[in-house]
Parts: sequence; structure tokens; C-alpha cells
Amino acid sequence: MEVILKEDILNLGYKDDVVNVKKGYARNFLIPQGKAVIASESAKKVLAENQKQRAHKLAQIKADAQAIADKLEGVSLTIGAKTSSTGTIFGSVTNIQIADALKEKGFELDRKLILIKDQVKEVGSYKAIAKLHKEVSVEIPFEVVAE
Repeated sequence: MEVILKEDILNLGYKDDVVNVKKGYARNFLIPQGKAVIASESAKKVLAENQKQRAHKLAQIKADAQAIADKLEGVSLTIGAKTSSTGTIFGSVTNIQIADALKEKGFELDRKLILIKDQVKEVGSYKAIAKLHKEVSVEIPFEVVAE
């Protein structure tokens, strides 16, 4: 069953995507929750017209995200953490600490946009990914050192 998404849904698609899902998932979850509408011919025409009108605005948003990504390209962070004598961190380093470190460098970035693939539990070098736009993301290398 084809539906048009009204918002971004993880592992399914982004807003205004036309996706194929099972009928039960569409009828029992997506449509009643207001997350999607049935992709009829008239709904597809309305979607196409809306996308045409928003194309310029979306291009500007993507350009802004690309500009931020270009500035973040050369940034390297050092994050201090309390460690044991073996180099193991008490707790872990999360996206909140990375967002705070970026804020100190002059980059205002929402912590929800920062993704760390591995759990950071030891001193060493790691990489975080900042997803600024659905087509623009940048890797931010960071090093965890003992305080």
C-alpha cells in the first residue's frame, strides 16, 4: 500500500516521501497517528505542487547546512573525562558532551543531530557524525583524554 509520509520516520523515510508499506501498518498505525496519508492520485498531485513551491526554500536550507558542514570539516575536539588507572571512563561520553564542546568552539548544534556509533567507554580517538540535513552530514573526530 502506497502512503505519503507527513513526517520523518526512522527506517522508513522522510517527510513527503511516497513509500510502500504493508496495509496493516498503514491502516493501524501510520494513518491514525497522522504520520501518513493514502497516496491517491489527487494526493500525489497536491504533493507535487507543494514540493515545487518549496523547492527554493529547501535549496536554501540545504545550502545553509552545507555551509555549517564546511566549517565543521576541520574541527577536532578534545573531551576530558574522569578515568580509572586503567584508562576506563567512569560513565561514558555522549552526544551532550560533544555538543557542549562544539558550543565552546563557537558552533551552536543541537545534540539530537549528533550520532556516536560506538559507546565511548575508554580513552582514545573516536568519530561522531553530525546529520545537519537529510543529504548533508559531517564526521567530527574527537579524542577522549583523562582529566
